[in-house]
Amino acid sequence: MPIKTHIKQASGWFYFNSPRGRAELRGAGVILMLHRVLADDASAALPHRNELCVGPRAFEGLLRWLPRHFDCVSLMDLLQSHEEPRGDSRPKVALTFDDGWRDNAVNAFPLLQRHQVPASIFLSTDYIGSRQRFWWESVGETLWGSHGEEARRQLIERLRKLGRPLPAAYFMHDHSKARSLVLARYLQTLKSLSPQALHVLTDACPTESLPQAMDWQQVRALEDSGLVRFGPHGASHALLPYLDDHRLKEELTRSHAALNEGCRAPLPVYCYPNGDHDERVRTQVAAHRYPYALSTRPGICKGHDDPLALPRIGVSQRNASRPSLLAWRISRGDR
Repeated sequence: MPIKTHIKQASGWFYFNSPRGRAELRGAGVILMLHRVLADDASAALPHRNELCVGPRAFEGLLRWLPRHFDCVSLMDLLQSHEEPRGDSRPKVALTFDDGWRDNAVNAFPLLQRHQVPASIFLSTDYIGSRQRFWWESVGETLWGSHGEEARRQLIERLRKLGRPLPAAYFMHDHSKARSLVLARYLQTLKSLSPQALHVLTDACPTESLPQAMDWQQVRALEDSGLVRFGPHGASHALLPYLDDHRLKEELTRSHAALNEGCRAPLPVYCYPNGDHDERVRTQVAAHRYPYALSTRPGICKGHDDPLALPRIGVSQRNASRPSLLAWRISRGDR
């Protein structure tokens, strides 16, 4: 393990166990941002999955660690107490999941239920109950070889013709972790492609046996448990600041309508796809009667944040499996 990781872990442990750290956290709220819980930890640990994925063992360890330091509450409980913070109270933590992945219902929910930890899931509503796919998953796993060598070869050729060739370093590494890291960095560069180009690339990938997203029956079953509530994460997962006024309004309206139809008590909280927002987007979100919205800006809630740009702390396989690293991230968010 790199020496920098040891230092971060030690710093995180000290922050959570020192009088100063406990004093700084008192009365604060931490919103954790997750995406997926895969079926095994080894798969989640690969760099091209690590930032969006955790494994079940790491996730359950996180659910055991959090109550030692926080009151695990629903997102609405945290936000309502955030409006009138009490400096003498124990810090609160709320779990949020972005996108609406099927594994949230299959892998994450049983663990949430076992430990009685509430969570909020933000749905990209066009994907729910459909075979529509998230480009990152389809393109990334096809390039990784999860769907066979021929499918990978064809996608590599398509990307080359698009002017986005896979880096030579990807082919030079025999070690899976090094190759996965190259792939992770390459996938980040594809975010600059147009939605249409990403859609074409996704369509070029083999279809999976199961939908990537959950269906409305799963949504309602989780909602009926009383542990999970749902909110909007866009309809198509389009990045909102890049839409014109008409498309922005349509995107917000469509996701709002889908949640109202599919859920009994949707959250009055919007979650920006990719965390992207600007003043125009925030104004439109407020006009759709959302008093709160979540960003991806790292930080903890202390009572002075813009309620339409609330910070969150990202959870990955790396820091879920080493909670002292998560503690370090939270400590940095306090500054």
